[in-house]
Amino acid sequence: MINNYKNIYFLGIGGIGMSSIAFYFINEKKYVAGYDKVNSNITKLLSNKGAKVHYKDDVINIPSEFLNNIETLIVYTPAISKSNKEFKFFKENGFRILKRSELLGLISQNKFCIAVAGTHGKTTTSSILSHILYENNISFTSFIGGISENYDSNLLQNGNDIVLVEADEFDRSFHTLFPNIACVTSVDPDHLDIYNSKEKLDSAFTQFVDNIKSKGVLFSNEKTFLGGISYGFSSKCEYFISNYSNSKSSSFFNINYNGISVDSVKFNMPGKHNALNALAAFAIGKELNIDDKSIINSLSTFLGVKRRFSYALRSPKIIIDDYAHHPSEIKAVYETVKDLYPNKTNTAIFQPHLYSRTRDFIDEFAEILSKFDNIILTEIYPAREKPITNISSEKLLELIDNKNKSLLNKSDLSNYLKESDSEVFIIMGAGDIADEVEIIKNNILF
Repeated sequence: MINNYKNIYFLGIGGIGMSSIAFYFINEKKYVAGYDKVNSNITKLLSNKGAKVHYKDDVINIPSEFLNNIETLIVYTPAISKSNKEFKFFKENGFRILKRSELLGLISQNKFCIAVAGTHGKTTTSSILSHILYENNISFTSFIGGISENYDSNLLQNGNDIVLVEADEFDRSFHTLFPNIACVTSVDPDHLDIYNSKEKLDSAFTQFVDNIKSKGVLFSNEKTFLGGISYGFSSKCEYFISNYSNSKSSSFFNINYNGISVDSVKFNMPGKHNALNALAAFAIGKELNIDDKSIINSLSTFLGVKRRFSYALRSPKIIIDDYAHHPSEIKAVYETVKDLYPNKTNTAIFQPHLYSRTRDFIDEFAEILSKFDNIILTEIYPAREKPITNISSEKLLELIDNKNKSLLNKSDLSNYLKESDSEVFIIMGAGDIADEVEIIKNNILF
């Protein structure tokens, strides 16, 4: 069906998930254009590669060659409002309109599909596995929900035999996939604005697993309820980690499976949660018949994912940038920081993401944030949401049991932190807080 279209038009083209597909179709010699409300590094790169991108929602901005409903396929992200003028135009004029997830389902349907799902860990695991496949010259295309540090991209192509997809649970997007190999890294409550309850979220993951093709394989973190081939720190798992340690921002551990111990694995991301992501990728690599040594070599050269415990500065102070926006993710970051820097004072800078998530987990956020030496909140990043009564950063701040707490405007962070005595700064959130990292870094340096 996709081959019938000459043009692909994206509503929300700059999103991390949408842009990987846009890059893919540029490589496939399709004509690509789209709208996004934010002029970003990603949209600039898309423009440089030939995509026609504009930033004002107006039908007049749609390139004329994309106004033919026979030649043009429309793709949109759920973040796009149904009141979007361009969306309404396409709907009223007989264009074929697909969600991003539906298009990924079509791209992968006739391929050997690997889908990595989970409320946390799926981006890093997908990126590690992509690197393993690339380093071992496997024919594949991967769509990642983050920017790989090795390739500076969220799309990696080395052929088309395998399609590797980061399977997003938001809006039940992963139900369009029918993988040969599936991996579930975690099933913590999240997106309760969509699911309303943990039971419904669990049911969605069960459906994802049920979509695995006949004779397909499931790998799942030992803490999930989904069965399949388990991995974790427990020796009861089919794949498990032993002798774990952190040193100089790397992890060291042994991988055990089938009575075999692969010793002294070095992985260039700290934290037990990241070691588990590496273990999941190792297990899938074995399912693809890649030998131990080749996988371990790939793990040792993996450089990470942008905004996943990324070091923006190591001296004179340490700045860590992380996408953490859920209490479980913040907990993993906190434990890693305390493990690496037990004697250094730390300050967490957190931008809550979504009013609904802040409401649903406000007590859990307060509990884990209280553990940092110092905590700074910014205002909630609303993304697609409107404010919710009595839900605010001020409310969260009240619940944090730590006298060293503040609420600041983003624009005030840089000067405030320059005067801080803290030695480690951890900047967390899934909104636009990342835009402040370079500003903070430069202010500390200069």
